[in-house]
Amino acid sequence: MPNHFFSTVTPLQLREMIFKCPSGWITLKPGLCGICGSDLNLLRGSESLLLEPYASFPFILGHEIVGEIFDSPSGSEWHNGDRVVIEPLLPCDIRGVERCSFCATGNYNLCENFTAGSLPPGILTGYTKEAGGGAAQLMACHPKQLIRLPKVISDEKAVLTDSLASALQPVLNNFPGDKSTVVIYGAGITGQHVIRILRYFDSKATLVVVARYDFQKELALAGGADKVLTCPNRQALGSAINARFLPSTFDGGNLEGGAHFFFDCAGTTKSIQEGLLALRGKGQYVMIGTAAKVGPLDISSLWFRELQITGSSCYGNTKLNGQSIHTYSKAVEILSHEHYNTAGLLSHTFSLDKYKDAFSAAFNKDRYRSVKIALDMRTP
Repeated sequence: MPNHFFSTVTPLQLREMIFKCPSGWITLKPGLCGICGSDLNLLRGSESLLLEPYASFPFILGHEIVGEIFDSPSGSEWHNGDRVVIEPLLPCDIRGVERCSFCATGNYNLCENFTAGSLPPGILTGYTKEAGGGAAQLMACHPKQLIRLPKVISDEKAVLTDSLASALQPVLNNFPGDKSTVVIYGAGITGQHVIRILRYFDSKATLVVVARYDFQKELALAGGADKVLTCPNRQALGSAINARFLPSTFDGGNLEGGAHFFFDCAGTTKSIQEGLLALRGKGQYVMIGTAAKVGPLDISSLWFRELQITGSSCYGNTKLNGQSIHTYSKAVEILSHEHYNTAGLLSHTFSLDKYKDAFSAAFNKDRYRSVKIALDMRTP
């Protein structure tokens, strides 16, 4: 994938626009707005063409938002100056339509009405033309999107909520046993959160992380990884997970008896292929990093080892210790605890007028040692 941002050939620009807040919504003043991997995929042109119906142009980018209430309707529970994060999903309740079967059961991340109701099509704030995103001085949000921030959480921690929630949902849905071997493939912000979430919930599983850069390796070890490999070949990965390497005439060899879980935080042809081969029989492959089209894959392990494959879309409600929890709120709670190690995860902030520099840093991780990049609307 390209690791440079060419501002002259992307449809991204800084403009003045007339701000309108829908009736019953709340005006928010964004403070920090994180740049997400999905934003980068959009600018690369690598998002799924089949997801086109789930967005509407033009839109103001940004859905990883921390800010404060600027103006709220009379009688609202919210007051000017309240600090909040925004859960950016736009399901049935926010669109003003009758709840679909998924929303009715709390699985609103799988809403069937992202193209219906009072809003133009869009899964998230920041991808629909009438629910502008957080890369702006003001934005409108539905009261049901707001989550209050405790005073102990700084803006710099709070802007990690969305990326943490995106990792928390699949980890809790696919939590490994203490004797499991787990591969976390990809050590960007999502992979870093997966490591830390597992250790936060006292997982004793062996965590083997595949990183692309040395600085990611350092962060992974600081977060609790047992082993970190930088761009390993298949034989090296197999050795790290105590799998036998079986040479083959073509396609680089096979692995036998490897990991119990494979959290794919990259979503590339290579990561999917290595995941299918690194898992032992009945192993669980979890796609967290989004992918659209991928290249040729050998999927023989899927049937040969009876693997289980699942995806994960954003966040909603999940289970923890048998109890239903709201994933986004739980992410805020986790960030309020000092022993959740966020050091180094927010690597850079840029003022809004420096958005070109921000996206350059987000694309070129090696040069900038970037993890999470955020636009800072707090600066004049």
